[in-house]
Amino acid sequence: MGVGISVLIAFKATVLFLIFAYLSNSGLMFLSLPFLYASLVSVLISLASHPSINLPMLLGKRPNGSFPIWSIIMFSPYIYFVRIFSFIRRLSSGEEPYNQVSQGLYVGGWPFAPSKLPPGNPAIIDCTCEFPRLKEFEGHPYLCVPTWDTRAPQPGEIESAVKWACRKRAQNRPVFVHCAYGHGRSVAVMCALLVALGIVDDWKQAEKFIRERRPYIRMNALHHTALEEWSLNRLSTPKRNEETNVTSTMLSRTSGRSRSDKFTI
Repeated sequence: MGVGISVLIAFKATVLFLIFAYLSNSGLMFLSLPFLYASLVSVLISLASHPSINLPMLLGKRPNGSFPIWSIIMFSPYIYFVRIFSFIRRLSSGEEPYNQVSQGLYVGGWPFAPSKLPPGNPAIIDCTCEFPRLKEFEGHPYLCVPTWDTRAPQPGEIESAVKWACRKRAQNRPVFVHCAYGHGRSVAVMCALLVALGIVDDWKQAEKFIRERRPYIRMNALHHTALEEWSLNRLSTPKRNEETNVTSTMLSRTSGRSRSDKFTI
């Protein structure tokens, strides 16, 4: 995705600080203070989102997708900025809020309204750390994988999300994986899910598979690295497990029939 979030937010912090300096030098100290606070928050976000630190839990997003009041107050300059920016960007781009990549599998951006959610009462995998889960979605099965924008979920988090999604698909429930725009974080998880379900052979094929259905996806080197590590160490093999279960059932039935034959003789 080119420039990462830490650089972009650092640039934003610099601009805000320059505005603060200009206003304070103009004798407007009271008016300049909000810009100083927003600049300091941006610096903190820039550091926490750097790949060497990578601390998405800084924002305090809970497993149920909500934010504590202290986080909303403390990080309000960032939280509301990304929500407004996301809304404007998605409105101007004209991109579909989500796309179906396979039967019962959807990937897309943050569903800021019920109309932006796929049909079929889907289970939701939320790959954002900056957006809340709407109260209207509380009846949907939900898994939070908090990740900074332009960063990738950890291989272990990808594995957990894949196992969770496979269980939901086994219940014949659709699965919707989303991040802010449905371009990076959510695509990485969906790539792994397509591999685990046996729809494609590897994550590289999965990326091409998804791009054919959602052309604007843009995974970066961090997403690729996380998927490669997941591929080397993954434990989720539901397709093989299903084959094993079928084989075990057939053997059990065969064994039962053999015993019945013996009793008949």
